[in-house]
Amino acid sequence: MPFSPPFPPHDPTDKNGYETVIKRWPIILTGVVDTVHNACHRLTVQLSEIGDEDAEKKKVLQEKTTEGTAIIEKLSKLKYEMARDRVLVEIPQDGEASADLYNTELEALKQDNRNTWFTAPWLFAEYRLLRSFFVQTQHWKTYDPFEDQKLKTFKHSGKAIFQIAKTIHELGSDVEGVKSDPEKLKILFNEMIQMCLWGNATDLSLLTQMTEADIQNLQTVGKDARIARQQFILKDDEEAVWSYIETLKDAQVDFVLDNSGFELFTDLVFADFLVSYTPYVSKVVFHPKLIPWFVSDVTPPDFKATLSILSDVTFFPEEVVNSPDVNTDYLKEMVGRWKKYVDEGVFALSVPLDTPLGGDAGSEVGEFWTTPRPYWDMKTEAPVTFSQLAESGLVIFKGDLNYRKLTGDIKWPAWTPFEEAIGPLAGSFPILSLRTNKADVVVGVEREVADRLDARGEKWRVDGRYALVSFLPKA
Repeated sequence: MPFSPPFPPHDPTDKNGYETVIKRWPIILTGVVDTVHNACHRLTVQLSEIGDEDAEKKKVLQEKTTEGTAIIEKLSKLKYEMARDRVLVEIPQDGEASADLYNTELEALKQDNRNTWFTAPWLFAEYRLLRSFFVQTQHWKTYDPFEDQKLKTFKHSGKAIFQIAKTIHELGSDVEGVKSDPEKLKILFNEMIQMCLWGNATDLSLLTQMTEADIQNLQTVGKDARIARQQFILKDDEEAVWSYIETLKDAQVDFVLDNSGFELFTDLVFADFLVSYTPYVSKVVFHPKLIPWFVSDVTPPDFKATLSILSDVTFFPEEVVNSPDVNTDYLKEMVGRWKKYVDEGVFALSVPLDTPLGGDAGSEVGEFWTTPRPYWDMKTEAPVTFSQLAESGLVIFKGDLNYRKLTGDIKWPAWTPFEEAIGPLAGSFPILSLRTNKADVVVGVEREVADRLDARGEKWRVDGRYALVSFLPKA
């Protein structure tokens, strides 16, 4: 029997959900329109510079410009219909995964009168129609409309990146001493897990509400920042997960990734710590999404590009690179080690490293992450993915979307135990969820804490200031 939670799902009719549909999603779509428009403008400039003697190249550019204009029209129509609570349309049979699954669920929502933008559950409404606009073209199939935004935000993370690289360099001067000192290892683990947790605060889908100063503050690393943030971690299983990690030997750890850019950088740093400085982990597998998602989620091309970008410090602002407290060699040293780990298989993607957007043969294991199904359906809906994770020493789910899918985006009372909220997935494999709160669903928080925050009128469930570290071992 499929798992049936005792509470309904969160959906856009909720107060915060309504604001998402009315403000956040339209802003995201406007950004995509602007990005494609700018790309088409560049194509037009190229066309004007090509002579008639290069007819074939001119033809390709003309075709791509025409397709780009058609994509903009579709995006504009989508934004118009979204704002007016129109009916969600089916996913075209565009040759990529999950179209039939989405359309089957859309039909079920139609029967339940929940097939409009203001009524559909979030896990469905953030669906892959946007991707289909690009897939159905000849020249835009591998285009990521969020890439420019990802790179822009990543560029502004340079100060924190160089600071972390310095810290790791200093740590590397005594690798064996660190490995053999349980107390030092634990302290470093606490630093690393919090860095990885708060790296999630850099989420492009929420940057419409945050200044650059806000972002830099969230990226601050160091002991004082960690202590200051401790009060904002409403569920903190750090001690339990470290006690568990100490029982591992040559284990594999899996990261189900969230955001590209700075958060992926912190994931890589955390993974580096686990394999380089502890005796417990020997391999890390990273699970990306196969298609661009809302907005900054890691795709295989993002993962590959990140290593390339970090190898070229000229990507970052000149004033940061030339700062007197920056030594670029520390970053080169660290990223060089990561590339070596990728070559040796110590770091690996769950799909082939060269997997294009949309996936290809051998990448089916990644399809489940962008379906509307909650993760408690993984065993039946994605048995290959499930069987891979079942062999893992620890599966780390990063970020808000993964948390929502772990808990089904259900209106659980905040004090619901994490184990209960993830349904049949509980006990399947060791789970660690690192999440800053950016959506309504929250579990594992003491009732008196939730009541106190609610009484103060804080938007503690959605504003990204609070976080949850939730761990559940394998049964």
